[in-house]
Amino acid sequence: MSPAGRSQRAGLRRDGEALAAALPPLLADAEHLASTLLLGEHGRRRPGMGEEFWQYRPAMANDEARLIDWRRSARSDAHFVREKEWQAAQSVVIWVDGAQSMDFASARFRPKGDRARVLAMAVAILLLRGGERVGLTGQAVPPRRGDIQLMRIAAGLSGDAAPREDFGAPDVRGLLPKSRALFISDFMGPLVDVETALTDAADLGVHGVLLQVLDPAEAAFPYDGRTVFESMAGELRHETLEAGGLRTRYLTRLAERKARLAELARVTGWQFLTHHTGDSAQAALLWLYGALEQRR
Repeated sequence: MSPAGRSQRAGLRRDGEALAAALPPLLADAEHLASTLLLGEHGRRRPGMGEEFWQYRPAMANDEARLIDWRRSARSDAHFVREKEWQAAQSVVIWVDGAQSMDFASARFRPKGDRARVLAMAVAILLLRGGERVGLTGQAVPPRRGDIQLMRIAAGLSGDAAPREDFGAPDVRGLLPKSRALFISDFMGPLVDVETALTDAADLGVHGVLLQVLDPAEAAFPYDGRTVFESMAGELRHETLEAGGLRTRYLTRLAERKARLAELARVTGWQFLTHHTGDSAQAALLWLYGALEQRR
């Protein structure tokens, strides 16, 4: 990896840890929660205590050899992992939108993608410190525990991206049955993609959280007079002489989009929140952590 890539990865982890460190009550609660779960319902983490078989699943690229069930794998051409039910239930998989729309930032604020990645890292830090298994959607970073996993997640969130689309769609690859998930995006693309992802997740018994991250300008539409609106990739462009005349229609459609996202979350057993980059990151982190913990 190039020096620039290593610096970006280290910076992302530093920002995430700084955000988590700014919440000592939350960290204390996370540590208390972890110890309570180890002694209580989630005492199943201890060897020999309620480790009930759940299913076999195909081995992923980063699965360790010791996790592979060689007897089951010998009966086919693929390798399989023998998965316990509690392993899935204690796993959280995160997707952060990497599309170009997340690069948008109005004056005085950082890009939406920066806030999304820092929040994702901070959530991962808190969950991992609480004993959870955390990973990213896709096949590159399956859920695991431990400090080294933070570096894997940071690398996955800040890695070199392929050519990016204007708007992103949730990636549900790698979701484990009965696990939890966190999707962070501006959700400005086609809502049918979100509906498909949540339906697929619901079919697996996965519950989670949708966090919509918007720039304050996207929430308030402070434009007036002659204005050129252009998507970050330049594929969409609209010029108007009376931007103020579009405000009411824009805000109405934005409200309708938020309502639709909230409804999709409700009917699939998920939770939904809109967060603005001009608002407190700590407040969003507190809500996210609480929402994910409610889905144990």
